[in-house]
Amino acid sequence: MERRTFLRATAIGGTSAVLGGTLWRGAAYAAPAQPGTGPYGPLGSPDANGIRLPSGFTSRIVARSGQTVPGTSYTWHNAPDGGACYPDGSGWIYVSNSEINPGGGVSAVKFNATGAITGAYRILSNTRTNCAGGKTPWNTWLSCEEVSRGYVYETDPWGVNAAVRRDAMGRFKHEAAAADPVRKVIYLTEDESNGRFYRFVPTTWGNLSSGTLQVMVAGSSTSGSFSWANVPDPDGSPTSTRTQVSGSKSFNGGEGCHYADDTVWFTTKGDNRVWQLNLTTNTYELAYDDSLVTSGTAPLTGVDNITGSSSGDLFVAEDGGNMEICVITPDDVIAPFLRIDGQSGSEITGPAFSPDGSRLYFSSQRGTSGSSSGGITYEVTGPFRT
Repeated sequence: MERRTFLRATAIGGTSAVLGGTLWRGAAYAAPAQPGTGPYGPLGSPDANGIRLPSGFTSRIVARSGQTVPGTSYTWHNAPDGGACYPDGSGWIYVSNSEINPGGGVSAVKFNATGAITGAYRILSNTRTNCAGGKTPWNTWLSCEEVSRGYVYETDPWGVNAAVRRDAMGRFKHEAAAADPVRKVIYLTEDESNGRFYRFVPTTWGNLSSGTLQVMVAGSSTSGSFSWANVPDPDGSPTSTRTQVSGSKSFNGGEGCHYADDTVWFTTKGDNRVWQLNLTTNTYELAYDDSLVTSGTAPLTGVDNITGSSSGDLFVAEDGGNMEICVITPDDVIAPFLRIDGQSGSEITGPAFSPDGSRLYFSSQRGTSGSSSGGITYEVTGPFRT
């Protein structure tokens, strides 16, 4: 069954989430995505920035680690990682984590209506290995520490309000977060070889100062039913959060996380999988698995950050592989969308769309140098599907 056949009538409350234009498959299980012709056609030759793009798309460099952001006096951070975009009047803001320790934190760059850079600044400092994170419906950025017993920090993309550490969201090796405004929860991934998938249920939606941390409980298979159980001690000491609940499901290296249309997707780098949780039926399955590609070479390896477009397409970045961002369509087709040449010692991080969906931001964390000081943040503009 194609994802398009899932009836909107099954959606809880009839609410469609941000970036959820097309509904994906629901209760019925289907084979994971297979290689095919993508919606944007083949990749062209490398452009001046070394990026291979489909016809009609162009790239530019927004910032480089250790250098001032063009048009500003702000020095861009090392090892750019997870990111998100926020509307700002007629323009927008892109926030980007810094995956270094010590130092870490988050920077932001501001654009006007034409896409010109108008400012750049710091919104979080003195944290550790800020890897991925997630955007909230109330327009804050959750920046996650990828260290043992790491924290989640709630930050202000405008840099007006001070960042706040959200202890109630648990202490573990945090990776990504995704907000579900229907169930009023935040989903969280854990970057451990035996990591877990969590959700945080705030006492009051819109206020993350208190609430309940829960973990996904399911069998050992790649599809089935799931439930949630409370984590007794979210502080994770002396017993780690991932080992506190009997029957909680283990995942091999949780990475990116994305919510839309009563579905949450998350990636696991240890086995090159994209998992799909169907939240109206409380069932899970594989949206992609490189070992289950039935013909040709698997286009997506080193599965990492993930985001979605208003068309329902998923965009998945590679940590390694051949430095591609691949697109998975609602019709279960996976194909390369772009490739960065000459940067095999890096990884692609932080994919996020501008509010109008016409621009895609992302970084090459270590650029051509292979060092955290060589990060490059890009923008790709073109006829994205809506």
